[in-house]
Amino acid sequence: MVQLTDDCFAFSGPLLPVVDMERLIQERITTVTEVEEVALDDALGRIVATEVIATENLPPFDNAAVDGFAVRHADLVPGAESRFGIAGRVMAGHAPHPLVPGVAVRIFTGAPMPEGADTVFMQEDCRLDGDAVVLPAGLQAGANRRLAGEDLRRGAVMFPAGRKLNPADVALAAGQGLTGLSVRRQLRVALFSTGDEVVDPGARRPSAAIYDANRHLVRGLLKKFGAIVTDLGILRDDVEVLKTAIAAAAAGHDLVITTGGVSTGDADHVRTAIENIGRLVFWRVAIKPGRPVALGVLPAAGSDHAAVFAGLPGNPGAVYVTFVRVVWPLLLRLAGGLPRQSVPLPVRSTFPYRKRKGRREYVRVSLRPGDHGVVEAVKYPQDGAGVITSLTETDGLVELGEDVTVVAPGAIVGFLSHAVLTE
Repeated sequence: MVQLTDDCFAFSGPLLPVVDMERLIQERITTVTEVEEVALDDALGRIVATEVIATENLPPFDNAAVDGFAVRHADLVPGAESRFGIAGRVMAGHAPHPLVPGVAVRIFTGAPMPEGADTVFMQEDCRLDGDAVVLPAGLQAGANRRLAGEDLRRGAVMFPAGRKLNPADVALAAGQGLTGLSVRRQLRVALFSTGDEVVDPGARRPSAAIYDANRHLVRGLLKKFGAIVTDLGILRDDVEVLKTAIAAAAAGHDLVITTGGVSTGDADHVRTAIENIGRLVFWRVAIKPGRPVALGVLPAAGSDHAAVFAGLPGNPGAVYVTFVRVVWPLLLRLAGGLPRQSVPLPVRSTFPYRKRKGRREYVRVSLRPGDHGVVEAVKYPQDGAGVITSLTETDGLVELGEDVTVVAPGAIVGFLSHAVLTE
């Protein structure tokens, strides 16, 4: 599954640019090969294994888009009102009779268009006159008619291979009459937190300890992706403990994720553990928050299986940024999904900001309406990487590219919503 070479990047010297990190993930990681059939009700969030082709037109027949009266447009009086006798009604779900020239038929939304009819007048634009209907002038031919196949034509690609299915996709498959889809199997991910200073919520917390938020953040993001998560708790800051636990986790999992212990402190032993049992591909990325983020490969003892390793920083803000910008693309690649193209939306900055050139930075912001309809980004007042409320009280991230060094109030910047980053 994993094709990672012995080449290592950004262990010292210049940091690895984000674009090179993304390229390495696409070039060095292959996808899971197992495919399974799932019921349509279980397909949400799954990744399509093979191209899905539409087998019939959607809608399957011409139908009325509104309640009203269906006529042949050629029978209308040009430039004037037209008076037609009413020849019955067509309800949704019922087959109509062909339309007799010179008459109208009462029709309801979704009902099949009678043979010969090509235009529908909305009922509120018409008036009844005894047993006839008077239609206004000026309606174009084909108005208020849904054409067979206008949504999706038979033979068109409904889903490309690699599509991560959202609720609208499931609805489209249902509209084609499908009851199931062929998808890649779910990824199996093992998750650890590291650090002598973290304890589980509910446990006794020593005065110098903190509760573990990172593992819960990452587990939630993994579940949102659709992965099967094995939560293996908290590992102590001990190289041998880390080596044993991480090596064991590589068996039976596609990805092993740790949080904390990947920086350069005396108690940051994750890098040493990975280099002893596998190999690192990169260790430091030119991203803030989250520079100490690692990618590696972990061979599983006794098999040709290899798991990918992702080491995330220890601060929740940095964990979040590196997850959405490093781990989410990695998950997509592993699972056979199409690369995500997140396009930042232009918003107006309300804050000044300075940054180092050559590093991509992500500023946590909230949005508010500005003058003249322009949306404004307001920086969260506490921007430390350990501030969890900078995630709960914001709408997303402003992305500042490598060439940016100064942002002035009023400048247009690119915004990525939390929802878009995890879809």
